[in-house]
Amino acid sequence: MADYLNQFVFGIYPYICLAVFIVGNILRFDHGQYSWRSGSSQLLRRKQLVLGSILFHVGILIIFAGHFVGLLTPIWVFDAIGISHGAKQLLAIVAGGLAGLMCLIGMLLLIHRRLFDARIRATSSFGDTSILLILFAQLLLGLSTIFVSLQHLDGHEMVKFMEWAQRILTFRGGAAQLVSDVHPIFKAHLFLGLTIFLVFPFTRLVHMLSAPVWYLGRRGYQLVRTRNTRATAAK
Repeated sequence: MADYLNQFVFGIYPYICLAVFIVGNILRFDHGQYSWRSGSSQLLRRKQLVLGSILFHVGILIIFAGHFVGLLTPIWVFDAIGISHGAKQLLAIVAGGLAGLMCLIGMLLLIHRRLFDARIRATSSFGDTSILLILFAQLLLGLSTIFVSLQHLDGHEMVKFMEWAQRILTFRGGAAQLVSDVHPIFKAHLFLGLTIFLVFPFTRLVHMLSAPVWYLGRRGYQLVRTRNTRATAAK
């Protein structure tokens, strides 16, 4: 039973999450563009919002970049440039730990602002609060993995996750078996991370995929309304 569960969670579930992520974002952008936003409550407790947002976004961008490069860069690239598995893991622990703490402080400020200010809480949707708490739980799991990683600094466990991620994205079999014996906290971190991809299209996180590049090539225009519009139309 444990083998079947492991195969589903780490061999099949990733494709379900990625499929919903891709199709869901396309459909939402196509059919619900007015909902394609993060929402704003910046007029309330603005200083706390600005500080929390800066710490959260800088931290999360560093974490995302670290995971993206660390997991998806072929192992032979690190070997070719002389970075050992142990050195890569130590770098991930230090850089990820500092970015994680920055993100944690920012997230605590944002959670406190959203949950303990009656006006902001009243304007927050269930999805707004839920995704913030899910990200908070994922961040705590990620920081907790540092203590486990410190017990094996040879980088062997990290290589397993790299190979797992690359096999999933290249549709190669045997990915689930690679992580079958890793520490449960890593499994929880992986599962919740996949779940974030699953719920992504239905939350305010979609604003991460938006970049106003169309403004660069758009011709400027000005909309003018005059008071005598009706009089002119009547004539």
